[in-house]
Amino acid sequence: MSKLYRDFIAGKSQLGGMHGFAPLWLPDFLFGFQRSLVDWAVRRGRAAIFADCGLGKTPMFLVWAENVVRRTNRPVLVLTTLGDADQTVREAEKFGVDAVRSRDGRVRPGSRVVVANYDRLSKFSPSDFAGVAANESSILKNFDGKTKAAVTEFLRTLPFRLLCTATAAPNDEFELGTSSEALGELGHHDMLSRFFRQQLAARGTVGWGHDTHVLRKHAERDFWRWVCSWARAVRKPSDLGFDDGPFLLPPLLTREHVVPSPPAPAGMLFRMPAATLMDQREEERASVASRCEKAAELAAGSDPVVCWCYRNDEADLLERLVPGSVQVSGADRDEEKEEKLAAFGSGQVRAMVTKPKVAGFGLNWQHCSRQVFFPSHSFESYYQAVRRCWRFGQSRPVTVDIVTTEGVRGVLDNLRRKSEAADRMFARLVELMNQALNVASAPPPPNPVEVPSWL
Repeated sequence: MSKLYRDFIAGKSQLGGMHGFAPLWLPDFLFGFQRSLVDWAVRRGRAAIFADCGLGKTPMFLVWAENVVRRTNRPVLVLTTLGDADQTVREAEKFGVDAVRSRDGRVRPGSRVVVANYDRLSKFSPSDFAGVAANESSILKNFDGKTKAAVTEFLRTLPFRLLCTATAAPNDEFELGTSSEALGELGHHDMLSRFFRQQLAARGTVGWGHDTHVLRKHAERDFWRWVCSWARAVRKPSDLGFDDGPFLLPPLLTREHVVPSPPAPAGMLFRMPAATLMDQREEERASVASRCEKAAELAAGSDPVVCWCYRNDEADLLERLVPGSVQVSGADRDEEKEEKLAAFGSGQVRAMVTKPKVAGFGLNWQHCSRQVFFPSHSFESYYQAVRRCWRFGQSRPVTVDIVTTEGVRGVLDNLRRKSEAADRMFARLVELMNQALNVASAPPPPNPVEVPSWL
């Protein structure tokens, strides 16, 4: 075998095997279910924790990172979303973990836990670290292919890897494939070919006429058992057999507001419902003013409020119409984004106007209990954005006002369908996960089996 070919194979291979160890530190500030998850993740070495918003992913991945540091005497890199890095460093200080932030890729001698944003990953070298903890790892599938490949490549040869996110949409095979590949399990395409089949999306549905992937019926149980081999999922402590205690969600009130559709195009008596994505986007463009006026009306008052949108013209108009609002735009410099997000989090700014892809991950806005939303077909974007406020630890009921037009009400129907599918799939995942845990923890037979001598 030529050296060139050996180098090619080495560049494509993952570092295989089990790389965990018995935890060296499980502090008392962890709740029982958190201790169980951290213990499992440390022993496995490469794992994913899908824990819902407010269940304490930050102390869990910080304790995991500290265990790796104590075991290897080398630093661990923690990757976070924009605006969450400084919050992570403050949380680490509170929990007694030595963490520093790095923006330029430098790792000072003696550093233990280094915190950085995902978009700064290219400045770091994997050889400087014993492991990586990726917080809000579900954001990987929202990155472009180049960045997603860079993250997977960075993790490829590290023996210690942890992915943490609020419960990944269990009906989203792309996210699970991304997570599996980053951990060194099945690659995304290998996962699809083993457990899924291709079929054309039905007419009238989003993406109709194009190939989609559907879980093979006979492979459903094997698929979720495989996911349970490298991931643990929990929406409340009782999913793992623990008392829910203080982890109770307040009421969530979702209200739908339908504004009149734009006038019918020239030559038509009335506007037809938007059946395709192109039709929906055209109706969104034509209804920006009426939707933003309604959203501004709903966002009025003195209480903190978040206005979620997807288009630049929506965000610019909302910033002008909503009193006391500040817009966080993708065009802002990272430092400006962080300053504005911090100002809203501390109460200096009353109203935040932004997009889920900018501020929908990682941030904790428990001080806010009102949201105004322009919906899209992305269930995860909607789920994550709502969970910035509606999370464990929120003391007030949360109100989400969804503003749409009659012609694109199908978007809401699609979100409801995805939400119901996610709930069913997650319940199945928890069921199979608990079965796997019960099998793993079953005691050995009290009496050894005697084998006949003639065998």
